[in-house]
Amino acid sequence: MIILVTGAAGPAGQAVVRRFTGQGHTVIGVDKSGADGTLAVDLLDFDAVKGLAREVAAEHGHLDGIFHLVGGWRGSKTFAETSLDDWALLHDLLIRTLQHVTLAFEPLLKASERGRFAIVSAKTAAHPGQGDAVYGTAKAASEAWTLAFADALKDTASTANILVVKALVHDGMRAAAPERRFPGFTDVDDLAEAIDRLWETDANGTRIDLTTG
Repeated sequence: MIILVTGAAGPAGQAVVRRFTGQGHTVIGVDKSGADGTLAVDLLDFDAVKGLAREVAAEHGHLDGIFHLVGGWRGSKTFAETSLDDWALLHDLLIRTLQHVTLAFEPLLKASERGRFAIVSAKTAAHPGQGDAVYGTAKAASEAWTLAFADALKDTASTANILVVKALVHDGMRAAAPERRFPGFTDVDDLAEAIDRLWETDANGTRIDLTTG
């Protein structure tokens, strides 16, 4: 399979890349930083994203999966302390990059024999606390966009779904705070496994809860 992973240099992206490359699939890892052997593409540059889609089509002829793992978090102690600068940042990271990727790659995913698309969302999108105003709103908007994308795919063999977590955890976090238990957090390797399982179902436009504990 040909798999595209955006945000591939982050812990979640690395876990997904490891899983699919370990199975012998071709993984195209994209990250603005270009770190860890990823393609340096600025996903806020729509022309650059459309250019990437053309390159993937020209080189591989098809695409089997897109996993949009660009993340970021901002919050505040109280609602009154919410920063709209934080909103502007999360709008770009969590919403605008998603819009560019889905719009640019929709033709390839629609043409796929059994394509899969997913984002990672958070419980707070449905029940934000006062300090999560910007983050919860950005995640909720990302979910709405993904559901609209799922509707665009409904008459094809491809699907788009939302994987919901409380938060993600990885070995680096555990090493930095060995006393913490991270209750309800989802390990990035478990996230990668859940993404792999998307090919076991034809569900489309669903919210899949990965919260543990």
